[in-house]
Amino acid sequence: MSSYLVLLGSLLVPAATGYAVLALLVPNPRRAATRRAATDLPAVSVLKPLCGAETRLYDNLCSLCVQTHPQFQIVCGVRDPNDPAIAIVERVRAAYPGRDIELVIDPRVHGSNLKVSNLMNLVGAARHEVLVVADSDIGVPTDYLERLADSLCEPGTGLVTCLYRGRPIAGFWPRIGSHFIDAWFIPSVRVAHWFGAKKFGFGATLALRRETLELIGGFTAVRNRLADDYWIGQLVGKVGLGTRLSEVWVTTEVSEIRLRDLWNRELRWLRTIRSLNPIGFFFTFVTCTLPVLALGLALAPSSACFFLAAVGLSCRLLIHWRRPDQDQPALRAALYAPLRDLLLLAGWAWALVGSEVQWREQVMPLQDGSVDPHS
Repeated sequence: MSSYLVLLGSLLVPAATGYAVLALLVPNPRRAATRRAATDLPAVSVLKPLCGAETRLYDNLCSLCVQTHPQFQIVCGVRDPNDPAIAIVERVRAAYPGRDIELVIDPRVHGSNLKVSNLMNLVGAARHEVLVVADSDIGVPTDYLERLADSLCEPGTGLVTCLYRGRPIAGFWPRIGSHFIDAWFIPSVRVAHWFGAKKFGFGATLALRRETLELIGGFTAVRNRLADDYWIGQLVGKVGLGTRLSEVWVTTEVSEIRLRDLWNRELRWLRTIRSLNPIGFFFTFVTCTLPVLALGLALAPSSACFFLAAVGLSCRLLIHWRRPDQDQPALRAALYAPLRDLLLLAGWAWALVGSEVQWREQVMPLQDGSVDPHS
């Protein structure tokens, strides 16, 4: 075998193993040592842009209605007056008549990103100082708003965001999809954060003060951006404020019961990441641990590489083993690892090409700002 191929294999094995070790060992965000009293926290308006009757939409909205924060408002927004999400919001209102729940129905389109257009339409109904933007498929713990508001009170903090776990509906492919989030995305964020990446934001939760939003140009500044959550984090950093990764964990629904639908969702995520950092994305193939280890061993079958590969394999299986899915046996979760990594590597390779992604029924270009929203 060519010495260059042997060298390549000798590099692939330690690279994949090194990442797997970091992904396993880098800790989650730590809980704050002290917290402010709930009565000392600023009031919160939660902005929920909705589109369609998602499987757990009612439960997710109800999780906001049982918050321990003493003063908050929920503002839901849809663009279509016939959107089935409206009926679900009305069910929530009926179930929690004492809660301050607004519903905004506004068809205006302000840019190529329809979710941001929705946010621009509903932010005017928000009455409080702190704004929390959360995707429609997010479920939250009861102290969610308290902890976000508390973190936002830390000096120099302009934005607070959250990690999220996959919450699959019943079925094989939703479980595989939840592993994409729990066993690949979350570890990659922890590793990047550990190495100093601080300018980021996740659509699962973006908490910021109204004055900060105005300082960065409002939602108007990201109306033509594909990764609006990422760019909000970037803009907050540019005005000299920091982003804080909260210790609060939320859940996101994984409902794709067909491989094709799951593939399209993950391809959208991967191509979006590529559009934001093409060089960094290219090297993420080392995070596809198992097939990269197999390729490395095939090229450089030395005893040292076999030892390192055993370490990498063990770490990767442990990452799957410790996933927080109480409905799934840990051993079965670990056995998903080979298929999950193969799909991830295939998705990575396919994401290297292509210039657009599909989000719901909308096809969006990777190049921000190049879409006519009325076309």
